[in-house]
Amino acid sequence: MDLLQVEEPNLLEDIFSHDKIPRITFAGKIYEEIDGNLVQFDPADLLSRDIYITDTTFRDGQQARPPYTVEQIIQLYDMISKLSGPNGVIRQSEFFLYSKKDQEAVKKCQELGHRYPEITGWIRAVKGDFRIVAQMELKETGVLTSCSDYHIFKKMHKTRQKVMTDYLAVVEEALSVGVRPRCHLEDVTRADIDGFVLPFVHRLMRLSEQVPEELKVKVRLCDTLGFGVSFPSAELPRSVPKLVYKMIHDVGVPSDRLEWHGHNDFHKVHINGATAWLYGCNAVNTTLMGFGERTGNPPLEGAVIEYIGIKGDTNRMDTKMITRIAEYYRNEVKAPIPEGYPFVGAGFNMTSAGIHADGLSKDERIYNIFDTRKFLDRPPKVAITDKSGVDGVAQWVNEYLALKGKERLSKAKVGRVARWVRDQYDIHGRITTVSKEELIKVCKQYLPEYFE
Repeated sequence: MDLLQVEEPNLLEDIFSHDKIPRITFAGKIYEEIDGNLVQFDPADLLSRDIYITDTTFRDGQQARPPYTVEQIIQLYDMISKLSGPNGVIRQSEFFLYSKKDQEAVKKCQELGHRYPEITGWIRAVKGDFRIVAQMELKETGVLTSCSDYHIFKKMHKTRQKVMTDYLAVVEEALSVGVRPRCHLEDVTRADIDGFVLPFVHRLMRLSEQVPEELKVKVRLCDTLGFGVSFPSAELPRSVPKLVYKMIHDVGVPSDRLEWHGHNDFHKVHINGATAWLYGCNAVNTTLMGFGERTGNPPLEGAVIEYIGIKGDTNRMDTKMITRIAEYYRNEVKAPIPEGYPFVGAGFNMTSAGIHADGLSKDERIYNIFDTRKFLDRPPKVAITDKSGVDGVAQWVNEYLALKGKERLSKAKVGRVARWVRDQYDIHGRITTVSKEELIKVCKQYLPEYFE
């Protein structure tokens, strides 16, 4: 195999155009055998389907952190709506309904008049709970329908037949009062798929045949303990592709009534959600910052970027709202966000390595994932530490002064500032990052003409 010598670099700009979020391209159809059937993942089908995001920040997202105040819920819901844009990429938002505070938050959010995300509820599989849904004037609610034998036998102390009968009675009650039920198949990745899940979902689809389109039952696949895996060849109940395939092909759940809800116990929460999209599930359920029960849910902001990568277009979402939301969490909610957390962490696009800073100074594309100014209102930054060197200091100064092209200060020009930084660590034993305030003070001393 011979080396291909070229005069100009091949930067693969059809994929990595810096002014766009990198497009996820596929070489062609992908075929996998599932239970003797040839299952096709077709990129053309994925692009034509109306995939979207749903939100459970105010339901599952409140189960592993201090509850939001009513005002915080209103502000966050409003920002989610602005992020979603007019086409409803973030289609629905799920709320608790039980306490007076929950109900007040729903009412206040309804008063905002946003079309998207649609406000939906969540209830237990209890007929009486539908009174709350009706009082709140919601068109759809989630219904907890746990489906593994861990829950059926060990938690509820019932038989499969008794549980199915109870669930179906609640679904029929919902349909009778004009509320669309969304059945949450809790613990589906640890359930007997052929022995319980498919027969139950088959009955749900038969009930749906008797009602108008707006009432047809939805199904949420809940990976409650994060056991799901993205591998098509993995066995049920853990294979996400197989679960989605069986829902669609074995019991007739349409893609637009199928939703994935994951947890991050095995660090697979985002990839499992994306896999569900690929294999035919239209909706991926998420929370802001991934906050949720135990290890959390698919992060909403991650799903937004993944959606753009798959579709190749923002679909009129305002992605800069991701940064506004993160700022609100830090300043108002007082929720910690790890420094390096993708897209929202304070240092997600910050480098402290001098060799990386040198790359940034030559071409931002070398060490920045996309134009983070354009999409997130976050220019790439440099943190000054003992690893920064003169390259890092030069990049920090030029970025702070917003100097471009020939105006940029050379490494020689900032040499005394870089020497001061080095002495902090080599002579004085410093172990912390140099602050912005310290750097400005030193720059005023050594570069007074630029820092007057």
